[in-house]
Parts: sequence; C-alpha cells; structure tokens
Amino acid sequence: MPEYTVSEISGAIRRTLEGTFGRVRVRGEITEFKRYPSGHLYFSLKDEGGKIAAVVWRGSVARLGLKPENGVEVVATGKISSYGERSSYQLIIDRLDYAGEGALLARIEGLRQKLAAEGLFDAGRKRPLPFLPSVIGVVTSAQGAVLHDIRTTIARRFPLPLLVWPVPVQGEGAAARIAAAIAGFDAIDGQGRIPRPDVLIVARGGGSLEDLMAFNDEDVLRAAAACRIPLISAVGHETDTTLIDFVSDRRAPTPTAAAELAAPARAELVADLAHRGARLTSGLARLTQMLRLRLDRTAGRLPDLPSLLGTARMRLDDRGHRLGLALPALVERRRAALLAAGRALPAPALLTGPARARLDLLASRLESGLRHALRDGRSRADRARLSPAPLAAMLRERRAHLTGLEGRLESLSPMAVLQRGYVLVRDPAGTPVTRAGEVRPGGRLVLTFADAEVPVRAERPARDGQGTLDI
Repeated sequence: MPEYTVSEISGAIRRTLEGTFGRVRVRGEITEFKRYPSGHLYFSLKDEGGKIAAVVWRGSVARLGLKPENGVEVVATGKISSYGERSSYQLIIDRLDYAGEGALLARIEGLRQKLAAEGLFDAGRKRPLPFLPSVIGVVTSAQGAVLHDIRTTIARRFPLPLLVWPVPVQGEGAAARIAAAIAGFDAIDGQGRIPRPDVLIVARGGGSLEDLMAFNDEDVLRAAAACRIPLISAVGHETDTTLIDFVSDRRAPTPTAAAELAAPARAELVADLAHRGARLTSGLARLTQMLRLRLDRTAGRLPDLPSLLGTARMRLDDRGHRLGLALPALVERRRAALLAAGRALPAPALLTGPARARLDLLASRLESGLRHALRDGRSRADRARLSPAPLAAMLRERRAHLTGLEGRLESLSPMAVLQRGYVLVRDPAGTPVTRAGEVRPGGRLVLTFADAEVPVRAERPARDGQGTLDI
C-alpha cells in the first residue's frame, strides 16, 4: 500500500474532484449568507437532503446576475474544489440564476403584497405630470437604444433639456445604482449649477424576467415611492410588467411612449393654439356684430334729440314771456285789493276812544284809593304808638324768658359735658364713633376735649368682652 503525505492526499482529492466534475450547475436554497470586507461572498446551498458550501470571489460578484439573499432558491454555476487546510470541499460560483420563473414570480408576488399593504400602490399617491416641463431627468443605461429613442422622441416633439444619470440596468449592484440615481435626482434643489428636473423617466429595454429583476428590487421601489418628482416608468416592452410600474406616477409601455408622455407635441400645441385663436377671433367678431346690431336697434327707438331740444326751448321762451307779463298784473291786483281793504277799515280814533276813556276812569279810581289807604295807615300808626314805661316792662319780661331758655340750652350742650371730663370721639369725616367695635386697627380718630382736638391712631381693636381700645 503506497504512503501519502497529507498535502499529497489533499492535492489528489482536489484533482479528482476538479477533474471529475469540472463545471457544474447546482440547484439549492441560499443560507448562511455572509459578505466579508474583502468583497468575497460566502454562503451555503441546501435542499432536503444535503448542504454544500459555496464561495463567490470578489472579481465575480459583479457578473453574478442577481443579488444573493438568504431563502432564495437559485441555480449556481461554477466548479467543485477542495480546501485542504480544513479537509472540506466547496462550490466556487461565478453565476447565479433564479431557480425557474415560478420561484422568481413567487418572490415578486410576496414583495408586491407587502408594499401594497403599506399603501405604496395607492392611486391617491399618484401625482399629475407637468404639462410642459423645463428639464427632464432620465435614469437608464448610457449604452443602448433606450436613451437614443428618448432623445430623438423629445427632440421631435418638443426640444427640452435632458439630464441623464447613467446606471447599469441589470446584474449585481444595478438595483442599488438605480435607487441611488432616483434619490440623487430628488435631492437636487435647483439652486446650484445643476437644474432640478420637473419629471423623471426610469427606462430600460426588454429582456427576460431575470434581466428585469433590478426594477423589482425593494430598494428601487421605495426610492421611487419617496421621490417627490413625478416619475414615469418605462421598463421592458409593452407586455413586460415590473413592480416599479405600480409605484410610479405613470407607466409607459415603451421608452418612446415615456418620452411622449413627458414632452407634449409642439406641432399639436401650435395647431391647437392657432385653432383656439381662430375660434376666439370668430367669437369676438360675432359678439361685436351682435352688440353693434343691438346698439343700432336701441338708437332707432330713441327720439330725435334736436327736435326735443327745439320744442323745449320754444316752451321755455313762451313761459318766460308769459311770466314777464303776469308779474306786473299780479302786483297791481294785490295793490288794488289792499287799498280796498284799507278803505273798508274804521278810523283809528273811533277804535281807541272808548278804551282811552275806560283807562282814565281806572287811573282816577286808583289814585283816590291810594290816598285813602295812606291816610288810614297813618291813623293806625298814631293809635299804636306806646309810652316808655310799658315798653320797658315788656323788654324785661322778654329778657327773663330768654335767660331761662339759655340755661336750658347750656344744660343740653355737649361742650358742658366735656367740661366734666368726657371726650367726644369722631372719625376723620366728623361722624361720632359711639362703639369700640367700629374702630379698625390703624384707623384715624379725632378726640375732642373741652379746650382742643387731638388726632390719634388706633393700634388694635377692643378686646372681646373688655370694651377697651389701645390708641
């Protein structure tokens, strides 16, 4: 039996594996996926009966064809190799494909239901496209016929500036680049050198379901939903449908149709403008003609103004002439009536004579009455004149009576009470204070003695049951 070293047996096993299997296609579900900082991808492929380790070197990541994730069933293309230091074998992969359209469609349907439940497909989120945008943004591949079709269509319909963000439209990293381009357009504020687009077109040509998977990626869909610029999706041909069609504001069956949606036809606009101008001119002409006819009819119903003015002027002259004749005649008639009334009145002497006689009689009676009254008054004064003795007695009697009243008044005077040691308490308004409870702490009082008044301030009220007051 030959003897082998460990390195020799490991190399023999490696050569056997690589020589026997060569390139293989392995179907399985991705699990234990890891992306290392070096750029290499490590994961395993499993099915119901087994599991095999797999690795994708950094140089092959961009050519994989899809983004590996845990739980995705794929068909991996590569070669079998061994790792002698760990006595293990692994599958070195350079391409990944989804395991049939059924699994791929199931993955797309699951994502569609998830985003639909979040409301990303609601019609209320759709925004109208601008009628005539100033700048159109395009997210597509820099190579290929898509960008050419969009440019030529816009140049033919209405030449507008295009702002192109070139991205890969399939393969590893395409979804991340597309999502970054949409977010980048949305982040432009228009204040700098680069203008902000008014409408955005995301487009690519036709292809298989695997080729269009970048436009079914969740990151791309969420970037399109968050974009504040109206977005038109034009992915694939008319029969192709991707999830970005549901998120976008408008779906175009082809990139050419997307360009037609974004830019109006200049010739159609000019023709429509000319048609509207012609209709407006015709309408204004009809309106002017109708108003002129109405004016002519109204003018025909009006009377002849010069004849009306002539008639009125003649009437005014006639009234003026008649007024000039009527005023002197009126004055003359009023004067004749006044003279006739004056002649019918009696003489003033006849009217005032009886009244004057009655007035003289009353004056003589008044004078006689006054003389009799003076004479009677003088006689009564002479009879009432008294002698000095009775007058002195009457004065003494009146003085005695007055003295008695004075004594009674003095006995009732409050000043007499103050002479006996009492004090009169009043507030600043002069109202007497008769009870201690009426005094507030800090209140001002005026104490009136027999000879003078003293102002004081109360320190505290009377104590309960004591009836005293500190001042």
